[in-house]
Amino acid sequence: MSTMNISLPDALKSFVDEQVRQRGYGTSSEYVRELIRRDQDRLQLRGLLLAGGASMPTEPVDGAYFDALRDRVRQHAGAGSVTRSGE
Repeated sequence: MSTMNISLPDALKSFVDEQVRQRGYGTSSEYVRELIRRDQDRLQLRGLLLAGGASMPTEPVDGAYFDALRDRVRQHAGAGSVTRSGE
């Protein structure tokens, strides 16, 4: 694992220390790593939303679409499930 040193104003350092205490992180590094992971997730979601917005329109979605989608999920879940004897 690489090391990175950062400088924070006293107010931000106090905020980080308080978050570590209140949220149960072991260290400030754990807290910062979590913030970075959340930012990565946010950026990935933003990219997906932008890609979806730039894609071609599809057929309108109605109740029948969702019914068919639920059926596909149930079929997929049923195909992978294993029943135990006596059930």
